[in-house]
Amino acid sequence: MGGINESEKYLLNRHKEHHFTAGEIVRDVIIGVSDGLTVPFALAAGLSGANVSSSIILTAGIAEVAAGAISMGLGGYLAAKSEADHYDRELRREQEEIDTIPDSEAAEVAEILAEYGVEPHEYGPVVNALRKNPQAWLDFMMKFELGLEKPDPKRALQSALTIAIAYVLGGLVPLLPYMLIPVAQKALVASVMVTILALLIFGFAKGYFTGDRPVWSALQTALIGAIASAAAFGMAKAVQG
Repeated sequence: MGGINESEKYLLNRHKEHHFTAGEIVRDVIIGVSDGLTVPFALAAGLSGANVSSSIILTAGIAEVAAGAISMGLGGYLAAKSEADHYDRELRREQEEIDTIPDSEAAEVAEILAEYGVEPHEYGPVVNALRKNPQAWLDFMMKFELGLEKPDPKRALQSALTIAIAYVLGGLVPLLPYMLIPVAQKALVASVMVTILALLIFGFAKGYFTGDRPVWSALQTALIGAIASAAAFGMAKAVQG
């Protein structure tokens, strides 16, 4: 190996080959749409089982979508913020170790390189180069010892908005028939058909982007949504009875 850049590139390629990530935005969309399709769908089905009007179901559904979007968005924001805070804590700790026990940290670098099959005569120059470049050394330890990537400072807000918008878009699907059909029982039938179709499409797309079997993912997602809505409908009927 000719230097630190080549070594890091080699290790990064080895590190990534066993992992698949669909991207943080895609992950947030999946979270938002998944809950957005399922929760309002179950709520609308449950209220339909209680024999209330379409207008009441629509009002309750829109209120739930608004509250759910805020809740889910806030959850995404806090999760991303916690991830950034965790990275900062580990960064400070790693920096302190490099400053106070550099020999131990250099030995850890050698161990990491050895785990990737790098020979002693190859990783010696890499260790020396890292010791001369504290920032590169710190980046190396964060990435290959702790497995942490520096988070985007805009990630928390981006995650919150993405999840919230995805939740709203997903939540409007099962409510759409109630906007167009005044009779709740007829709207329920249309809502079931539209939402199951949406769940199948969404499940297929989710499986495609996450590397899972798309057809199985589509069936599984639709089944979960159907069970949730059927349970809500049955409970409403039981309570009413």
